[in-house]
Amino acid sequence: MKHLELTGSTTVITGAANGMGADIARLLAARGVHLALIDHDAASLATIAAELQGVRVTTHVVDLRHDKAVFATAADITEAHPRINALITCAGSSMLGDIDQLTMEEMRWLTDVNLWGTVSITKALLPALRATPAAHITHLASVYALAAPAGRIPYAVSKFAVRAFSEALRHELEGTSVSVGAVYPAGVRTGIILHGRYAAAIDPEVAARAAAAQAAMYHTEPSDAAARIVRATERRAARTMVGREARLIDVLTRVAPASYWRVMRRPLRAAIDTTTPAT
Repeated sequence: MKHLELTGSTTVITGAANGMGADIARLLAARGVHLALIDHDAASLATIAAELQGVRVTTHVVDLRHDKAVFATAADITEAHPRINALITCAGSSMLGDIDQLTMEEMRWLTDVNLWGTVSITKALLPALRATPAAHITHLASVYALAAPAGRIPYAVSKFAVRAFSEALRHELEGTSVSVGAVYPAGVRTGIILHGRYAAAIDPEVAARAAAAQAAMYHTEPSDAAARIVRATERRAARTMVGREARLIDVLTRVAPASYWRVMRRPLRAAIDTTTPAT
């Protein structure tokens, strides 16, 4: 499969106001790629857009949980950008808590954000992507789409489902002009865990301690992850690991699919403990 030429065409990025999405936008704008940026944070989205010069940039404030709004946004994007050949879905959040602490509403909220938001924007933009001679969809999954840790049930469920959606869609689109890939980041310093949600049943001090413990384990800078994601999109890669931890966990889950948690449990111990106040 030939590499995808992004320069001169439009890439749509969800979750573009912060973290990896914002860094991808900066990187692509510097390469002459037109951009349609999606996020629910209007102020931060406007700030990022103001940085980008020399290319056509449109911003679209939308909550990806709302299907009608997503499809209306897709129509606005396709009207503003005649040639869209890439979609990169970075929008997502996290949720701390074990099964006894989480409510069904809390778990459904995260699934709506991480999974159904990804599905809806992909479905809404697929006709425009199909209209180009070559296009690629890059979904951000997670290393937790490979390994499911304790204390992260809703996040792992949503990201395993994003992985399944990406693979099934890739198979459905086989032989068409549109290719699909998933990226599995681990240990990226985006702040998602620090700014994510936690079960209302958890003491805020305990949640903050657990989130900080996991964030302290992250080593990959968002700008480095963004460069890997852009390369994966250009190469139309089906599967890309980002970060040393992702590569290690990918191997571990293949070698020990039923017992990998024995290895992962110890380094994650402080990050999964959301029941005991700090002493």
